[in-house]
Amino acid sequence: MEPISSGVVVVFLVVLAALALFVTEPVPVDVTAIGVMVALLLVQPASAALAGVGALAEPIVIFADYPADALSGFSSQATLTVLAMFILSDGVQRTGVIQRLGARIAAFTGDSLGRQLGATIGVVAPISGFINNTAAVAILLPMVTDLAERGGTSPSKLLLALSYASMFGGMLTLIGTSTNILASELSGRLIGRTFTMFEFTQLGIVVSVVGTAYLLTVGRWLTPERIKPKVDLTEEFEMADYLTEVVVREDSPLVGQQVRRALVETEFDVDLIQLIRGGEVYLEPLGPKEIQAGDVFALRTDRDTLVELLDVEGLDPVPTVVDESELEAGEERQNLVEIVVAPGSSLVGKSLTSASFRQRYNATVLALRRGGELFRRRMDNVSLRVGDTLLVQATADSVERLDSNRDFIVAQEIERHDFRVEKTPVAVGIIVAVVGLAALDFLPIVVSALAGSLAMIGTRCLRPGELYESVQWDVVFLLAGVIPLGIALESTGGAALLAGLVVAVGDVLPLVGVLGVFYLLTAVLTNVISNNASVVLMVPVAVEAAQSLGANAFAFVLAVTFAASTAFMTPVGYQTNLFVYGPGGYRFSDYIRVGGPLQLVFAAVTTVGIAVIWGL
Repeated sequence: MEPISSGVVVVFLVVLAALALFVTEPVPVDVTAIGVMVALLLVQPASAALAGVGALAEPIVIFADYPADALSGFSSQATLTVLAMFILSDGVQRTGVIQRLGARIAAFTGDSLGRQLGATIGVVAPISGFINNTAAVAILLPMVTDLAERGGTSPSKLLLALSYASMFGGMLTLIGTSTNILASELSGRLIGRTFTMFEFTQLGIVVSVVGTAYLLTVGRWLTPERIKPKVDLTEEFEMADYLTEVVVREDSPLVGQQVRRALVETEFDVDLIQLIRGGEVYLEPLGPKEIQAGDVFALRTDRDTLVELLDVEGLDPVPTVVDESELEAGEERQNLVEIVVAPGSSLVGKSLTSASFRQRYNATVLALRRGGELFRRRMDNVSLRVGDTLLVQATADSVERLDSNRDFIVAQEIERHDFRVEKTPVAVGIIVAVVGLAALDFLPIVVSALAGSLAMIGTRCLRPGELYESVQWDVVFLLAGVIPLGIALESTGGAALLAGLVVAVGDVLPLVGVLGVFYLLTAVLTNVISNNASVVLMVPVAVEAAQSLGANAFAFVLAVTFAASTAFMTPVGYQTNLFVYGPGGYRFSDYIRVGGPLQLVFAAVTTVGIAVIWGL
């Protein structure tokens, strides 16, 4: 056995550090990825300096073309294609066509769980093949939540299926997921063969049929009903003991004071929800209003704080039940909604206080749900995470602005007035042209996608200012940061070393078994770190292993690609799983319970399918 070079040791240390940071997430994964790139950039000059003073025998060489290889993630065709696909997806989304399509299909489902599941899977899977699947889930999540409410079904029964179906639907075409695009570029660089637009559509259809059958039968039975079917959101968040109304007495010291000073900027753990005065209901912004005797305030607080507040501030309790209908009384349109903190949100890592949520959005947070955990008191200093679900009350106009804000996903259907319905044929036509030109090999997918993005602007499907809002920059920086890691693994011989360990399995397993091992290794890795990071790490190893075994390297690349794009077993394995984590009220174990068997089924179906279609 050849000695392990210093370059391999350094790269493995960087990989281990990256894995630890990806799993624990002390910082966002895109920041970790950029940190990986910077660390690799510093190795060669730092080692050269140490060699110059005799601390090292020789400099450590990571990249043959330094620093171009280390920075290649920013000029990568995969990165640019993914960026362009975000723009294309947003152009379609702003027409409202997907929402209208979903609403029409949902109209036929009634109260049948089977039809609701069928409609959910039947809408999201094919759509995910042609626009980014994370965007598809973000668009359809409100439709599915309302579908459950209208049919008297628990949203927990539908939302996990929405996420899973978007994943296997993303395997219908090259552009369904960012992982597919990245794997295609890696395959082209390593073995000279990229994916065509419909390269694996045949297998994608097979796994989609199998996945649909599973979700309609076994998955339906295994999926728990974490959130009971309820119409009232205050019941869903168990707010009965935390919502109350109080009336201001004539002798109250609050009379004549501004609401902001008297009740908002207070040491009490209390949130002012609405003001009722003379039969009129007022919502945020309430701060500047002057308090009058007889004013009725709806409050979010706990019982102990309420008792103290009544005694100190000269307030009397109002004997009424504060429920959703009471909180909706101030507006004709919906003003009590659930919002989900989206990936890349500027609020991630911030608290409601540090983000100035109430002042910034003219909205009041009544409760916070993180998976199955509920926060209904002292929420102001809780650091927000991706997937957190907030119960929010605001004016209908403020809710519509929240729905348009890329920091959030509103989990109910909101009446939107800014859809560009007249642009629907144009936006859909651009997507068809992008797919068609790439499928016919008339243009490379990166050129076709970038041209399509420009066409979205030129035809006013998107406005220039919306161009930057449409891109999930965290994904772009993640790709740019991890791509050099794959190059480093390959150039230092690290991939060959890891491949040698896996190849040892070939002594006891047939080739199809080794292929299955790569699928399972990638699936497990993807369920704890980013799907794109796992592809960067595993594709070079898979290629090296296939070449050592004299097998079809392209088949091994496909196994890694499919495994990385279908991470069912944890909420952190794929962004769409986080989207539904809060709205579904799921626990971490639910993903293992429902997704574990599906992952094993896919391992068998995908491995056999690749062997049959592409050969080993």
